[in-house]
Amino acid sequence: MDFKLSLQSETIRSVYPEAPVAVEPTMSVADVIVLMQTEKVAAVLVCDDDRLVGVFTERDVLRVLAERVDLSQPIRAEMSADPVTVNDDSTVGAAIGRMAEGGYRHLPIVSSIRPTEATGMVDVRGVMRYLVEHFPSTIYNLSPKSSRTAAEREGA
Repeated sequence: MDFKLSLQSETIRSVYPEAPVAVEPTMSVADVIVLMQTEKVAAVLVCDDDRLVGVFTERDVLRVLAERVDLSQPIRAEMSADPVTVNDDSTVGAAIGRMAEGGYRHLPIVSSIRPTEATGMVDVRGVMRYLVEHFPSTIYNLSPKSSRTAAEREGA
């Protein structure tokens, strides 16, 4: 299948989404960091009664540690509220576009039937794995220094 067509037709189920690791907004920042280490995840969803209200990522961990934030406070105080999401039937191209536009490394996946219910997490590693596995000749043949502008390049 053509590179561009694949990005516009295949859903994010193809980019190896992770099962969601969810925490309640009242959980302490310290406990969330320990959970992230234990589960070996780079991001957790913050859910209030099965409703997605925020996301807390490895970047947030670095920020709270650098700012010497009180780690006993609830995660609600340090999460990114109302995160940008993709639906479980969104295309790979749409997910890549949202990630590039916002500079995100993780996007919560929400149910297209119940848009506040998180069903997973798409991350940049899964997207890269998908691209390399499905289009190796395109990816491996990219020059590290391109003479083409970003607007002239194909894909994401």
